Amino acid sequence: MRHGKKVNHLGRQAGHRKAMLANMACSLIEHKRINTTVAKAKALKQFVEPLVTKSKTDDTHNRRIVFTYLRNKYAVTELFREVAPKVGDRPGGYTRIIKLGNRLGDNAEMAMIELVDFNELYNAGKKEVKKATTRRGRKKAEPKADQPVAEVETSEETKETNE
Repeated sequence: MRHGKKVNHLGRQAGHRKAMLANMACSLIEHKRINTTVAKAKALKQFVEPLVTKSKTDDTHNRRIVFTYLRNKYAVTELFREVAPKVGDRPGGYTRIIKLGNRLGDNAEMAMIELVDFNELYNAGKKEVKKATTRRGRKKAEPKADQPVAEVETSEETKETNE
């Protein structure tokens, strides 16, 4: 029985598991979405969400804590510069897992894990779209086709007089 054991070991020893989750987290931060198995996606969600919460307050201490987990300074920079401002007002739930079906080779259940605020398809309806304002005044009167345009005639007349 596995009562009270929160960590899914994923069939790996601790060092391998931590390195794999760190690499997957760096890829998720860099690409904003990755495809993996459902079990790894759930483990990655538990790994990444506290790091995103830490990135909301940008100070040296939090950067160093996040760096001990990710071990990639480019991912840490991306997390604090790009990801944290977008999720600053969100109280949690920074990632979304979408199941994709089974893998052909070994029939493993696949999923896509993504950062929630970086998906334009789901967030398109939630953004406030400004309506096009209508004009209250009339358009300026355009010359009709029957009337000759005065500007064209005057410009031709001035050309003739200059010659």
